[in-house]
Amino acid sequence: MLAIASALGMFQILMRFVFESPAEWTEVLIRFSLIWMIFLAIPMAFRQGAMISVDVLYRWSPPRLRRVLEWVVCLASLTLIAILIWWGWDYARRASVQTMAGLESVSMFWAYLAVPAGGLFCIPGIVGNLIDPRRMELETAQ
Repeated sequence: MLAIASALGMFQILMRFVFESPAEWTEVLIRFSLIWMIFLAIPMAFRQGAMISVDVLYRWSPPRLRRVLEWVVCLASLTLIAILIWWGWDYARRASVQTMAGLESVSMFWAYLAVPAGGLFCIPGIVGNLIDPRRMELETAQ
């Protein structure tokens, strides 16, 4: 997605400053490719344990309390993701009647679908981090 956004940015610069005929649709696609990139990268961060920082509590806790802390973090993360999936899907569905500025034939549904799609991909990452914690943050990396 970053490569797509970069290529579109270069195309936009070329069209605007060299050919003096700007392509308005490239800005919209750059924005939405970056949004999709972020929501597709969040699951990897959850899997590596790099999203929610509880380092201080984890380091100061005895081993039995660490496992409880992992469960609390997992349940809180799953709750947040469930809310994002629910409201993200609702928002995407409601926006399906709108079209993208610059791309009048493409529905906004596809842009807003990044939120529930990314949320669905987060669920295995969160559960995987609970089962096999990686702790890829700086001081707690294993």
